Amino acid sequence: MRKIKNIFFIIYDFFISYPVPTNLSYFWNFGVYAFMCLIVQMITGIFLGMYYVADQVYAFISVDYIMREVSYGWLIRYIHANGASFFFIMVYLHMIRTFYYCSFTKPRQMVWLTGIIIFLLMIITAFLGYVLPWGQMSFWAATVITNLLSAVPLIGTEIVIWLWGGYAVDNATLTRFYSLHYLLPFLILGLVISHLMLLHEVGSNNKMGIFFKETDSIFMYPYYILKDFYGIILFLITFSIFLYFLPNNLGHTDNYIMANPLVTPTHIVPEWYFLPFYAILRSIPNKLIVVVLMILSIIGLVILPYLIKPDINSVDSRPGSKICICIFVITTILLGWFGSQPAIEPYITVSYYFTILYFLNIFFIYPIIVWLEIFFYKKKLKKLEKKIH
Repeated sequence: MRKIKNIFFIIYDFFISYPVPTNLSYFWNFGVYAFMCLIVQMITGIFLGMYYVADQVYAFISVDYIMREVSYGWLIRYIHANGASFFFIMVYLHMIRTFYYCSFTKPRQMVWLTGIIIFLLMIITAFLGYVLPWGQMSFWAATVITNLLSAVPLIGTEIVIWLWGGYAVDNATLTRFYSLHYLLPFLILGLVISHLMLLHEVGSNNKMGIFFKETDSIFMYPYYILKDFYGIILFLITFSIFLYFLPNNLGHTDNYIMANPLVTPTHIVPEWYFLPFYAILRSIPNKLIVVVLMILSIIGLVILPYLIKPDINSVDSRPGSKICICIFVITTILLGWFGSQPAIEPYITVSYYFTILYFLNIFFIYPIIVWLEIFFYKKKLKKLEKKIH
């Protein structure tokens, strides 16, 4: 009985009495939509796992069987496939909002860190899931991406052999990927709960960057719970349009062809949410440098709270930071578009220069701009103090 009471109080603190800023907009709802996508992915994944066969001979056939023979199997498969895309859309928008309003800085750096770990696990889980249908694009994307690890000095080849379970992408690889794909969402769920607990400990940020719980807060319920429900309805309408009218538009047509190790596709591409990373991968001819850049792209996000420490979190008061954030978003979108194009000129060269801009912006331009803004802000503050006195 006491445990039930404790659970009730935790739910009450999390969803009813939690104090939130009075000026939050709908940009703060993307975390809720992402959490809903995670739950949907887990439920549909469990049902698909009942019929899926992790065998290179039967994997593609079992997916086809789910689509054609299982009652509402087509619906569950399309929800799972399109749900992955919408999950990434919500997470990307959530990260852009966090980035724009500097919600990653102190005291929320641990919230940001757990979010980046969740994002990294999402990428791994989605990549593993992309391989499971054993379509033509799945097979070759798995071969190309995993083979990159062979560039790691000394142990690269051993890592690839261990990952494949042999000397090529085959049945052992598929079995391993299926096991990990089924396991990792539960780890993500645990990290999401930790993410929420850390957020509730330090409190939500707002667009002004200033928040006093005693004077500027209202209860989560009913104000923002109702707001979340309204946003969820709009989200479900948009998701339903893709689900019922455009179910295959977010995937690749070659993935509806059974994997053939003897026929290489003319243009190998991963799912759209990997395209910015894929553009970086293609633009650099050296595999080791590619692996280093892939690691740096994640490390750059992890160390961001320690590189950027603005005195004012509101971007409205920092025009230089606003430009840098817009450059970051536009660069990422363009890299994604270049990654979707054939591996020919001028796309490779342009991707190379945008890759340089991407890393320069994260590690040098943005931190320097923030430092200059702080410097001039303090200078203006001193002038005002002198005038007052």
